[in-house]
Amino acid sequence: MNIGIIGSGELGSGLASKFIKLGHTVSIANSRGPGSLAQIAEEIGAEAATIVEVTKNKKVIIVSIPQKNVRDLPKNLFEQLPEDGVVIDTGNYYPNIRDGAIPALDHSGIDSMWVQGQLGFPVVKVFNSILATSIKDRGRPKGEKDRIALAVSGDDTKAKEVVFKLVNELGFDSFDIGTIAQSWKQQPGSYIYCRDINLGELKKRADAMGTAWSEMRDKILEKRTTWEALMIADYPAYLNELQD
Repeated sequence: MNIGIIGSGELGSGLASKFIKLGHTVSIANSRGPGSLAQIAEEIGAEAATIVEVTKNKKVIIVSIPQKNVRDLPKNLFEQLPEDGVVIDTGNYYPNIRDGAIPALDHSGIDSMWVQGQLGFPVVKVFNSILATSIKDRGRPKGEKDRIALAVSGDDTKAKEVVFKLVNELGFDSFDIGTIAQSWKQQPGSYIYCRDINLGELKKRADAMGTAWSEMRDKILEKRTTWEALMIADYPAYLNELQD
């Protein structure tokens, strides 16, 4: 499968490396241009590309950049994608430590709904609610008891089927959260965010959040703010907090 990745941070480059080892063809791009990616591209076997080039002739595009930078992507970047193209959003909104306040996103409170509107193309949200180190080290064969499950949400059923296949290849189970409007369940502050839990436990925690964003919004956003402060003050303590 031809995969393009926008973003060369720990998650973007880690996914690129994993997918190449699985036999996929991967191009990777960032805001600094292909010259800045020459070394990492050579190390993992990816093709360094511009942001425009990375979207051409691809089945899957992964957007793995800070939320604030989504607005800076070229306009109409995805308008040439075929109808069966898949765009994955891995992002998380952290207004206090990275992104600054984004008023429109603060109003809706649902990260990937805002991203979808910015990109002008349906997105599938996945890989946002797992640490990059877990993607790297904790994939397991299908059927293992403690195989980690990943939350997936999106409006396009066929696109999600493609994502389920990729998640399984990486060594994880998928749990379909529902539409992109339900993607708040996998945002920072939620009961399943960055917890390395199996499918049964993920389903139980997702069900416990119900379906009404209005009822969970304040609790999740408050927890996100608490985590942001902890990440700044004591990152190991933040990681320990995620073990509950």
